[in-house]
Amino acid sequence: MRALSGPSVSAFRAGGMALSLFASPLNPLILRALAEERMRFADLREAVGGPAQTTLRGYLTHLIEIGVVVKVERRTMPLTVSHELTEEGRALLFVIDVLDEWLAQAPRGEIKLGTEPAKAAIKALAEGWDAAILRALAAEPFSLTELDNLIHDVSYPALERRLATMRVTGQIEAVPGEGNATPYTVTDWGRKGIAPLAAAGRWERLYAPDKTDPVTWLEVEAAFLMAIPLLELPDDAGGECVLAVDTKERERRIAGVRVTIEGGRVVSCDPNLQTEPPTFALGGAAAWLEAVFSCQVDRLHTNGDRQLVDTLITAIHVALFPTA
Repeated sequence: MRALSGPSVSAFRAGGMALSLFASPLNPLILRALAEERMRFADLREAVGGPAQTTLRGYLTHLIEIGVVVKVERRTMPLTVSHELTEEGRALLFVIDVLDEWLAQAPRGEIKLGTEPAKAAIKALAEGWDAAILRALAAEPFSLTELDNLIHDVSYPALERRLATMRVTGQIEAVPGEGNATPYTVTDWGRKGIAPLAAAGRWERLYAPDKTDPVTWLEVEAAFLMAIPLLELPDDAGGECVLAVDTKERERRIAGVRVTIEGGRVVSCDPNLQTEPPTFALGGAAAWLEAVFSCQVDRLHTNGDRQLVDTLITAIHVALFPTA
């Protein structure tokens, strides 16, 4: 496998910034409380469990800075100041719902959003995504030393720490290997982590495109490689199809995977797109995100076996967003 770059200049890959908001336990509690109604500071503090005033003010300041919460002043006497969600803030509620669903499926039992276990799981997912660990392990098992050779922008100790937290939270697991090194692979629950990452990435593209990094070839490959092994397909499904994203990048504009299906089973998922297949689906990142969320392929350019394309996109939707 070619070398994988680590975090981008902003330290967050596409989706990482929005997702990282919810590694802080207070943020989802604040957003959900304000989803009910506009609140004064004292009422909001009570609704989210009574944290220290300085702590809550710090969280609110950050949420205001990124445009998801706004202060509203009533200028009549007595003067009051309340907080409410902006349109961007209300859109983040969907990301919270997807995170809730993912945490509920944790292998060691349901995790409640806003708790310390949720903080650990979300932080591990975000860090594994930003460091390209998930991209590597979604394709094939690697040991820590092998990952260090692939990922050049993250130090060996940082990779070791991130692997440890991902393993403790159940997102990766050790598999048998040769020699003394221990290879790791992504668990099914870890693969399902692409759902909140995709929801977060969609929010970033719609509401913070100038403040967050765009989707690159690496995130595209990671997303497909994580999701495709989860698919449940009809027994009569078969054929070869390329699922590809036009990233607009200069060096690697088209990225995706070549999926081969036999008897309703995925037998290969290869990011090598050197030859053009008879069946493919191609579109920009925004079009693909909408297709996966809504099962609508109208914004994608398709060719060949349209039924196979529809079957794959529907299966991705069901695997990642079963209640959407």
